[in-house]
Amino acid sequence: MFTIDAHLDLAMNAMEWNRDLRRPIHEIREREKGMKDKPDRGNNVVSFEELRKGDIGLVVATQIARYVAPDNPLPGWHSPEQAWAQTQAQLAWYKAMEDAGELTPITNLDALEKHVSSWKNNTSPKKAIGYILSLEGADSLVTVAHLEKAYAYGLRAVGPGHYGPGRYAQGTNATGGIGQPGRELLKAMEQLNVILDATHLCDDSFWEAMDHFHGHVWASHNNCRALVDHNRQFSDEQIRELVSRGAVIGGVMDTWMMVPGWQKGISTPQGMNCNLEKLIDHMDHICQLAGNAQHIAIGSDLDGAFGKEQSPSDIETIADLQKLPALFSKRGYSQSDIEGIMHGNWLRFLRNAWKK
Repeated sequence: MFTIDAHLDLAMNAMEWNRDLRRPIHEIREREKGMKDKPDRGNNVVSFEELRKGDIGLVVATQIARYVAPDNPLPGWHSPEQAWAQTQAQLAWYKAMEDAGELTPITNLDALEKHVSSWKNNTSPKKAIGYILSLEGADSLVTVAHLEKAYAYGLRAVGPGHYGPGRYAQGTNATGGIGQPGRELLKAMEQLNVILDATHLCDDSFWEAMDHFHGHVWASHNNCRALVDHNRQFSDEQIRELVSRGAVIGGVMDTWMMVPGWQKGISTPQGMNCNLEKLIDHMDHICQLAGNAQHIAIGSDLDGAFGKEQSPSDIETIADLQKLPALFSKRGYSQSDIEGIMHGNWLRFLRNAWKK
């Protein structure tokens, strides 16, 4: 089934993990054997070949670069200008992949409709995967004016915060609102019709953003606090707010967000019985709050600084997203609902956001 994944850190994998995503998974894993610089070495699950095998024809692909103040222990860049430069290196990689015929940019409704139609009708083993460019954490926007520069090269969604304190919003494990810089960014986003990604916003920043942004909102990769109690997850109240705004929430497949009690570096997917059924538990919880299945979809975050060691046990590669339709069917979801989850809900959202 044609599938949309609304959160993949493709350029981060290419530029920071030094992975050539044009190569087969087994080659990338083999080349990383014995490497210890990152905990997920040799465990990657994403490549262009596996996306095509899984009929994942459209993705939301990120730029990501955090600014860290002198007292911030998180990894990141020491100035917004350095962070901006890192996102531009990531952009250059996306453009190189366009030139190589691996990716094609999706920036408006016409491009979206043409791509979806051509993907379904194209039998080539190497058809270009559509990608919508998103910025995860807005720290790299040196000024609000940089948003317009980014929009001009294709940026269509922004998550103002990521982990910790940010320049425009506070993220996971932080507290506090968006303040005047965040409000100015949201105003510029609204004027340009840039989608607000509510993922990673701490509670204070989430509610302030909801009060000041009147454009289109989605949550590219988020699960439920009612099932795994952590500030990275959405409370039921937040989920209801997003549903009321027509948002779609992408289910994320990082195991610590799927099952309670996960200990990073100690727990295993098999030991915690963490599989795709646990993801469906989160997605079903959202459906019960919404009263329908129109607000859930996929935002896997696979290879988002973790690999097989921290992915559902039934994921060998991202192509295994095709196991989801049968699992939803077992839960009693209708065929139309399943098609919505796999692609239709994201398409409906984008058609509404980009309509002329």
